[in-house]
Amino acid sequence: MVTNISREFQTFDSSGVELAYSDRVLEPQEGGLGKGEPILLIHGFASNMFTNWEATGWNRFLLKAGYRVINIDNRGHGQSEKLYGDEDYGAPLMAEDAVRLLDHLGIGKAHVMGYSMGARICGFISFNHPSRVSSTVFGGMGYNMVRGIGASGPIAKGLLEPNVTDIKNDTVKTFRLFAESTGSDLKALAACIRSARTPITEQQLETIRTPVLVAVGTKDVIAGDAQRLAGLMPGAKVLPIVDKDHMKAVGDPGFKQGVLAFLSGQ
Repeated sequence: MVTNISREFQTFDSSGVELAYSDRVLEPQEGGLGKGEPILLIHGFASNMFTNWEATGWNRFLLKAGYRVINIDNRGHGQSEKLYGDEDYGAPLMAEDAVRLLDHLGIGKAHVMGYSMGARICGFISFNHPSRVSSTVFGGMGYNMVRGIGASGPIAKGLLEPNVTDIKNDTVKTFRLFAESTGSDLKALAACIRSARTPITEQQLETIRTPVLVAVGTKDVIAGDAQRLAGLMPGAKVLPIVDKDHMKAVGDPGFKQGVLAFLSGQ
């Protein structure tokens, strides 16, 4: 059984950028169901694979369900290489990092699940590399995937303030405190959030033909309308994460069970 939270990781070269990842399965003697279908989990902004997926119980949950569970630390996050140019970031670049990880592991096709920024990354994977995707879970991101979530400048500025007490805006302060709690490199995160926000259009999402689940907390004021996003993709399903906001939805048991039911139905 998986009883201890693991921080073990490996690294690979993604076109000159060193990125951290983990790749695990549970064999039957360990309490799992043996080697199964791969699922790639992609964390959100200022998070990392440990905070988003390990500490919340996601890895343990999916491993015990029989999946091969792959995590990646996005560039500038976690144990991956820190870059400081705005041009070094953006969801399309990070989507290519994820596909290169699948190449590195010799995986032709995988389920992909992302939360918040990770959901945007999964969007670029899904419509730019449809042959590599078995299904997609957009967590913590509704129609604001298309509309955007507001100006990034104040958040970048807040990340670089000498003292968090100097930040007056509550939203900006929340981002800064979360970044500090995850031990993040604040300068790298500032570059990441300043990077050009390549838009995702309704037309791009309409091309996705693989199964999609849109999972958003019913008290999430960041994600946008889940039903409106799902309506762009043929057969996409919506999973309301009941009574949870953007931060608290991540580890919700109902979220986990809903995703497992979705994956089991493919």
